[in-house]
Amino acid sequence: MSKVCYICKKSTIAGKRIQHKHAGGWRFKAPKTNRVFKPNLKKVSLEVDGKKKRVTICMKCYKRLRKEVSEK
Repeated sequence: MSKVCYICKKSTIAGKRIQHKHAGGWRFKAPKTNRVFKPNLKKVSLEVDGKKKRVTICMKCYKRLRKEVSEK
């Protein structure tokens, strides 16, 4: 199963890790290494087209769904 949110399509993205401590003094630029930002996913059973379906959603969407359900 891919690391993608079923509702908002949030997925893994790449970025840089910046180390702000300079070992060789301030003459050199801060070292940057590649890293990966992964979404915080949770498996939930939702009703899709009238049928129960087990999907992965991110925590932001999960909290939004819980809030909508509690308001009803």
